Amino acid sequence: MALTLDEITGLFHAKGAVQYGAEAVTQQQHALQCAYLAECAGAPPTLVAAALLHDLGHLLAPRHEPTSPSADDLHQFIALPFLRGVFPEAVLAPIRLHVDAKRYMCRVDPSYWAGLSPASRKSLVLQGGPFSEEEAHDFMAQAFAADAVALRRWDDGAKDPQASTPGWTHYAAVLQRVSCGAPALAR
Repeated sequence: MALTLDEITGLFHAKGAVQYGAEAVTQQQHALQCAYLAECAGAPPTLVAAALLHDLGHLLAPRHEPTSPSADDLHQFIALPFLRGVFPEAVLAPIRLHVDAKRYMCRVDPSYWAGLSPASRKSLVLQGGPFSEEEAHDFMAQAFAADAVALRRWDDGAKDPQASTPGWTHYAAVLQRVSCGAPALAR
């Protein structure tokens, strides 16, 4: 069942104050920072929306101990059924591919792994580790792979507890603009 824009907003307001894994920011801070980095980079609104929503699956997934997960929660897939029909593929695909983008970057950029936070390094292992050369090639052959790589870089940079960003209302308007006829947000 697809979520309405109001329900997405409600999820972030209700569960967004939860710490983002073992990082020093909350889920909502991380989402807003990621969207802000995308916006500052001149990304199209669909990619800004993907940046905002890329970890929505964490809010929908069953809770586990954030500092010592024993399995990947597959959050990049969990949110998709709730967003399908609400947003176009230009939003959904980068969300679906953002974990694989980390695996890709670890394969093609030797310095990338060194820049990952300890929590992101740990989750990389749970997510299957760096891609093989063939997997990296196959990844980049997919539509929206380059967008997912850009999203990944913003994702990695969106972990600053002191960062200042526009608020949820600013990005809710972006979601409204790129939605596929979803009901308007309540005022």
